[in-house]
Amino acid sequence: MADESQSGARGPFIIVGLGNPGPEYLWTPHNAGFMAIDRIAQQEGVVVQNRRCKAMTATCKIAGRTVVLAKPETFMNLSGLAVAALVREFEADPARDLLVIHDELDVLLGSFKIRERGSPAGHNGARSVTGALGSQEWLRLRIGVGLNLPPEAIAVGGRRPGKDYLLAPLRKAELTVLDEVLDRVATATRRILETGPAAAMNEFNRKDREQETGNRDQGSGI
Repeated sequence: MADESQSGARGPFIIVGLGNPGPEYLWTPHNAGFMAIDRIAQQEGVVVQNRRCKAMTATCKIAGRTVVLAKPETFMNLSGLAVAALVREFEADPARDLLVIHDELDVLLGSFKIRERGSPAGHNGARSVTGALGSQEWLRLRIGVGLNLPPEAIAVGGRRPGKDYLLAPLRKAELTVLDEVLDRVATATRRILETGPAAAMNEFNRKDREQETGNRDQGSGI
């Protein structure tokens, strides 16, 4: 993506991580989007603490572009209210100036996927964003939180991924895996700003297909 000096009066790029506010949700799978925003902010030397447009925000520069980092203060199923307010505030084009980061049960923990558009696929936060924007044309980065549990593990008490899992604190081993993923997510986000979504998808979706295959080959392990 071009430097702002070459793009006239183009406004900031908005990166929103989805999650639920409150300490009880801090380390849950459903808050992977919040964790990603905090990781990006940490690496960019800013703190997400300014209240704006129903969200906690921070501003930084990435690849020469002003970037607004945001964590909605609404609950997950109302995330679209904050996203739409940010888009209006900064007169952004959701198809070009917005990235939404959220958890995804259909992607294995340890992986992530970048998509330029698509249906919410059962994710309440993504559904809220699509409804508030009136369009599916917005970039999303989906952080895998799905567990690779074999049927026999579920039969003896393993957690089948679902609502209870998404809202329960992650185990230490799961947090260790997610911590490494968050660094890759931050790198992928910078690449989106540097080279554009298509190039980032080509680079990171392929890497994470290989990672996900490796995770499946290794069994549950978590």
